[in-house]
Amino acid sequence: MVAARNVYTHGHHETVLRSHRWRTAENSAGYLLPHLASDQTLLDIGCGPGTITVDLAGRVARVTALEVTGEALDLARAEATARGRDNVDFVVADVQALDLPDAAYDVVHAHQVLQHVADPVRALREMRRVCRPGGIVAVRDSDYAAFTWFPRVPELDEWLTLYQRAARANGGEPDAGRRLLSWARAAGFTDVTATASTWCFATPEDRQWWGGMWADRIRYSAMADQVRASGLATEEDLARLSTGWREWTAADDGWFTILHGEILCRA
Repeated sequence: MVAARNVYTHGHHETVLRSHRWRTAENSAGYLLPHLASDQTLLDIGCGPGTITVDLAGRVARVTALEVTGEALDLARAEATARGRDNVDFVVADVQALDLPDAAYDVVHAHQVLQHVADPVRALREMRRVCRPGGIVAVRDSDYAAFTWFPRVPELDEWLTLYQRAARANGGEPDAGRRLLSWARAAGFTDVTATASTWCFATPEDRQWWGGMWADRIRYSAMADQVRASGLATEEDLARLSTGWREWTAADDGWFTILHGEILCRA
């Protein structure tokens, strides 16, 4: 069976990488860290720029970083080199059809991946296949419909609706966090621990970083190109949404929180 084609809504523009390089094992995989051991092998699916990957490589024996294109994988390779990590291997593959042997890894990890996958249940079955019996499949995805913020800047409501439409047009599910447990059970897992955690941006520095990043990202990232090309938004619309983000950023009482669903599955 040929895997359904995925389109990554965000892309790898600098405005996106600005966000992704902020991620660490501590702020993005805390639910997994107590289960790691120094003798384990770990597959990191959708590794992006590799900041989480390289952190994980400091806690286990060996990590395989996986991305869907060589260009994306080069970002993680550069991060590993910059931080002097020589226990990371690099593989190009599609999570829905992994060209990897059965039972090859102690831990299989994916952060913010399944929301972009056309068939997340099939992806989880593949993750289970390459995980050794008794090993761990760990997944964390945000849930866009559960994002909440103050003050209620109308343009941010429009931004959220636009993002959800764009992600679904690409075959993804932006409200993935709430669905992870269901997808895991559909994939055949019977031993699943489901949890949730949040990111919160409320200090002046956090607002400047998060709001400023999205003010740029809504105009210059792959998502911006996609919504313009598809007619979902005009350049004028995106400029207006960018201004809304800057309004939120400037609010002294600005607060933004992101909910993530998490699952730890025993293979």
